[in-house]
Amino acid sequence: MSRLQRLVVDVERAWDAARLRRKGSGRPADFRIEAYLGHGGSEGVVVRGRVLDDPPPTDAVEGEGVGAAVRRSLRQFLTAELPGVPLRVTVADASVEVVTDTEGYFLARLRPTAPTGPWQHGRVELARQYRGLADPHPTPVRVRVPGPDAAFGVISDVDDTIIETGVQRVGLMLRQTFTGSALTRTPFPGAAELYRDLEAGANPFFYVSSSPWNLHAFLLAFLDHRDFPLGPLLLRDLVGSREGRARKHDRIEEVLALHPGLRFVLIGDSGERDPQIYAEVVAAHPGRILAVYIREVRLDPGDGRVERVSDSWAHDVPFVLAADSAAVRRHAASIGLL
Repeated sequence: MSRLQRLVVDVERAWDAARLRRKGSGRPADFRIEAYLGHGGSEGVVVRGRVLDDPPPTDAVEGEGVGAAVRRSLRQFLTAELPGVPLRVTVADASVEVVTDTEGYFLARLRPTAPTGPWQHGRVELARQYRGLADPHPTPVRVRVPGPDAAFGVISDVDDTIIETGVQRVGLMLRQTFTGSALTRTPFPGAAELYRDLEAGANPFFYVSSSPWNLHAFLLAFLDHRDFPLGPLLLRDLVGSREGRARKHDRIEEVLALHPGLRFVLIGDSGERDPQIYAEVVAAHPGRILAVYIREVRLDPGDGRVERVSDSWAHDVPFVLAADSAAVRRHAASIGLL
């Protein structure tokens, strides 16, 4: 765990302890269900989310000051999560009951008879009374269901792949995370246009990141504002259950398992472990991966980390270290992905 992650974990745990002492177990004042974008198909559907006792985050507005952005960012992390909440999740003709974990997260796996795409609508609600709340608080959920016209899917990293984050510069990353918004954060030039062309109106996108679930609303708003294809954001929690902290590799395996009829393009960056993770995925799933694209963002391109993967590459799958979106576009066009 990095120093930044340890800092966030310590702050969150201190906040949780103080909140529990203050609120006890009374009726939640600002009960709300956050339902994240789900995904699935003939092999089943996965829906995730979180139950909280605090007001919904405010939307960013043009021209707002740094103070407003910092307050919104802090509220994303200083949440009042609710454990042990009984929920009913319904998608199409399938329904299942789940209970939130110690960090307020829930995970539902369903088997609808025939979910239809590109988006299937469902709901998440209280399964029974909870701490004096009788209203079920029905909350809509959307599930990405690839249609028969999808030629392939795309699994993309987020930080330093589509959005300039500066993961290798802790100070820069903190400043951008807490002082920026979905309206001000900068995508890499040409990334949104490339992704829309890869989508071609039918090919599903899945965004897999080591960013915490606290940033789900921000990242979703960023994708929408910058006109990237919408798709499930599969993130992680820095504390809590193993499900909440699942590795990026585990999320990719989930996507591949739920969409067995699709082949995939993997897009990441050289800043962290994407090359190694993607190499493991290619080796474990022969014939499923069409191409691997790695955006070059290393502070020291000569450190050899990516080259150790590319030099030992023994798969009949293109592995492309690309300087920018234009380089990815040229190669993708050359092999018929565009």
